Amino acid sequence: MAFETSRVPTVNGARYLQQLCKHWSHKLDVHLSENEGIVRFPAAVATVTADSEALTVKVEAEDDETLQRMKGVVVSHLDRFAFRESPLTFAWSKG
Repeated sequence: MAFETSRVPTVNGARYLQQLCKHWSHKLDVHLSENEGIVRFPAAVATVTADSEALTVKVEAEDDETLQRMKGVVVSHLDRFAFRESPLTFAWSKG
């Protein structure tokens, strides 16, 4: 399993987390609490947590190609919801 994590500075993280998970809940398995969302895609899992200063985004996939593709999907959706401060700054790291 390959995964990467990014801490994304934003004071609006909780709002973006809610929007992202509600958007995907129509077609995917989504578990949402006040400050954490887990989205299960067919070949990956995205876990997003929010605090007062940032979103922490973790994307896990079976292989690196899928991981890179799904990171792009998550980033594009978050940037869409964060259009007032887009593009958000993602600094991905392995582990």
